[in-house]
Amino acid sequence: MEMIERARVFATAAHAAVGQLRKYTFEPYIVHPAEVAAIVSTRPHDPEMIAAAWLHDVVEDTGVNLETIHQEFGETVATYVDWLTNPSKKEDGNRAKRKQIDREFISRAPSEVKTVKLADLISNSISIVKHDPEFARTYLEEKRLMLEVLREGDHVLWNRAARILGD
Repeated sequence: MEMIERARVFATAAHAAVGQLRKYTFEPYIVHPAEVAAIVSTRPHDPEMIAAAWLHDVVEDTGVNLETIHQEFGETVATYVDWLTNPSKKEDGNRAKRKQIDREFISRAPSEVKTVKLADLISNSISIVKHDPEFARTYLEEKRLMLEVLREGDHVLWNRAARILGD
C-alpha cells in the first residue's frame, strides 16, 4: 500500500479509536484531514506532504505518538507531523499566550509544513465561519496573526487563506 493510502487508513483508525467527531457537524473527524489532504493535493506537493496532511492531528488528538509515526511513515513525515502538532499546553497560560507559542513554533517550520498548515487553516476557517459565527470573530483574528508566519507556504493557498480571513 502506498504511503498516502497508508496515512489515510492510519489516521482514520486513530481518530475513530478515540471516537473523535467534527465539532458542529458531528461527522467522523477524518472529514477534516481529508479536506486538508485534498487542498494540499491541488498544489505542488510530495507524498510526504499529503501523508502529513492526513496525519496532522493524530499526535495532538489521539493516543498515537511521534515515534509511531516515524516507524510507520519515516523521518520526513514524522518531522512534518511534529511541526504541525501544537506545542502549547493548557499550563502555558491563557488562549492568547498558547496561540503565540504555537505561532512562534510554526514560524520556524519548512515551507512544505507551512503549506499543509495553510490547508488546515483554510479547512477550519470555512467550517467555523459557517457553524459558529460568534466564535469565528476570535478564531479569525488568531488565524490572521498565524497567516503572517506562513508566508513561505504555497502562495496560492496563502492568498486563498487571506481572502477567507478577510485580509
